[in-house]
Amino acid sequence: MRLFNSGQFWMPPPRAEPHQVSFDLALAPLPPKFPASSQAPRVPARGIPLEVVLDILEIVSFEDGIVDAEFLRTCALVCKSWSLPAQKRLFKRIHLCSQAAYNSFISAVDRSTGRGKILGDSVVQMRIVLDNNQPSPLKQASFARAIILCPNLRELNISLYGCGEPGNDIVGSPALERMRRPAPPFELGILELLRTGPPITSLHFSNWSDNDQSIVQLLDIWPSLTSLSITGKTPHLSLGLTHPPFAYALTRLRMNCQIEPSLDFLEWLLYTSSRANSLCAIELEREPSLDMLDYLTKNHMESLQELVIPSCTTSEHATAIIRCRSLRQLRTERPSTSAIPAVFRQLPTGIQHLAFGMDQDTPLHTLVEAVKTLDELESVTVNVWDKGHGHRQLSALKMACAFRGVDLRITNDVRVHRAMARGKAVTSSLC
Repeated sequence: MRLFNSGQFWMPPPRAEPHQVSFDLALAPLPPKFPASSQAPRVPARGIPLEVVLDILEIVSFEDGIVDAEFLRTCALVCKSWSLPAQKRLFKRIHLCSQAAYNSFISAVDRSTGRGKILGDSVVQMRIVLDNNQPSPLKQASFARAIILCPNLRELNISLYGCGEPGNDIVGSPALERMRRPAPPFELGILELLRTGPPITSLHFSNWSDNDQSIVQLLDIWPSLTSLSITGKTPHLSLGLTHPPFAYALTRLRMNCQIEPSLDFLEWLLYTSSRANSLCAIELEREPSLDMLDYLTKNHMESLQELVIPSCTTSEHATAIIRCRSLRQLRTERPSTSAIPAVFRQLPTGIQHLAFGMDQDTPLHTLVEAVKTLDELESVTVNVWDKGHGHRQLSALKMACAFRGVDLRITNDVRVHRAMARGKAVTSSLC
């Protein structure tokens, strides 16, 4: 007996019946983007508010430490209301390298006119090039007059070049040969004229001549000086003369001399700074001797908040760094296998910005532990050398920084490394 017969339950499929279907492919009108009653925003009849214009000029014209002068010149030609604000920002940072540039400058800042007075008051940074090898070189007297025409000038950058003998001056000659060229000292009348000028707070002096007394002459002019940068020729005190200690307290010192300054010069320069505990930032672009690093850190360890040295490769380097318990920023560039881990292990609790160099052999476990425990740490900048990108502990460092909210930046370009670290120093306002 069959329990199931499929043929009894089979039903034919339904037949398809024709239907009339039509489509209307016309697009329905879109709803208005704005209500009919509203109007598109319009620029006021008087133009963009001047406050907005000033903010735009300030933000766009100055980026990564570089002024977009061409942009400001273009803005000055837009309309009458934009002209003066754009020119004020254009004159904020001045570069004078020739007598022709000086003539144009004093014509623009003529204080007998209202506009000239405003432009002269706008100057806060000035770069001066004194180079008698160039056609129409800037004269010493012109350089001094340009400064006294700017009452709000605070940052001064001076580059001094010696004069080569006629027919023997070779363009592009090595730095050591350039520094053998003679350069005249600053005349007493020029120094007295500079004393009547604005109170300079920051001086960067690049000396590419054989005159090692020029910086000593300039330092005696401005009691307001707090930041000093010395590049090129190593300064010396005159032999056989008694020099009273430099009377003013510095907060920042940067040195990049061809030959390391003597400890006698440093003692003269930093005597008042040591007694006042004022020096909070030291930047050494060249590898210092152990005696020099030891002297600087011992005499300024209580006030020092920022320390920059090319490398930390020995236990003596590590000891000098560790004794500075007020550090908030530390930057080195070259990799280390033994000394830098010792520093990471004993970083001060207030450290905020750390920058260092690493390769595939640099131990990172002590830094990973430091990132986990340092509450004030904000950024870590790594300059990768050789095969450092394949470091086995780099991922652990990335995870630790991400977990603690620490800004980790990695580069293999030492120039970018320096720019990143300096940017953090500026925004932190350490001193």
